[in-house]
Amino acid sequence: MNQEVFTALAEALDRGDEVALVTITSSNGSTPQRVGAKMLVYADGRTVGTIGGGCYENDAFWKAREAIKARKPLNVKYDLNDDIAEETGLVCGGQMEVFIEPVEAAPEVYIFGAGHVGYCLARMAHDTGFKVHVIDDREKFASAERFEPGTEVVVDDIPTWLQTHQLPSTAYAVVVTRGHKHDIDALRALAPSNLRYVGLIGSRAKVKRIYDALRDEGISPEMLSRVHAPIGLDIGAITPQEIAVSILAELIAVKHGKLDEPNVAAVSMKWEGALKK
Repeated sequence: MNQEVFTALAEALDRGDEVALVTITSSNGSTPQRVGAKMLVYADGRTVGTIGGGCYENDAFWKAREAIKARKPLNVKYDLNDDIAEETGLVCGGQMEVFIEPVEAAPEVYIFGAGHVGYCLARMAHDTGFKVHVIDDREKFASAERFEPGTEVVVDDIPTWLQTHQLPSTAYAVVVTRGHKHDIDALRALAPSNLRYVGLIGSRAKVKRIYDALRDEGISPEMLSRVHAPIGLDIGAITPQEIAVSILAELIAVKHGKLDEPNVAAVSMKWEGALKK
């Protein structure tokens, strides 16, 4: 049975599906499944394998779906003498503990802009386990030789590329282009997308101008409220390397469920004009 679960897990990771692995880690007394039994739960509600059925499996199923959303593991104990078991007649007289672990493929980050900040961020993100994609219309900057092996580097007009590519819902999108026009072109396509993360570089004044323009075009405030802008954790970053650290720290915080909402209270980091992005 577990082989079926392992096969399904490998296939889910290849596809980039969001899943949680539920494993019985301990049992005492009479229980319907042994230690090590596993069930794979998908974000859309599909399952593979079983930890024994009944109310406790149903409870673990819903907790697994919650764990997928929160991206945090859970340890749950069940007493099979209690009411949750009696509802279906599964009074086995034992206790069971399960570990619910959200499992994701390597997170994908799409960096729009291959200038100084984008370059530093791509290298750091690669080293910390992200699958990195860099998109820029300048061949001088979007050169595969500049980046780590395994980084996808695309030379293309950013809005044109976005029109023909659908990013997965688990993707992280970082907008660090060389100017206001390119930033707004990228955000116009990204803001309506329900991605794991969207971030925009720039001062609060620049962000406000871009938001005002996009609202005038009909993009709702709710969509824009999901954007992390100014991008990155407020660590007083100044240099491209420091800014890349602040952005990567925010990506990692979101990845581990430590930061779900944009940091709207972040102090403006005066990057515009100080850098040629």
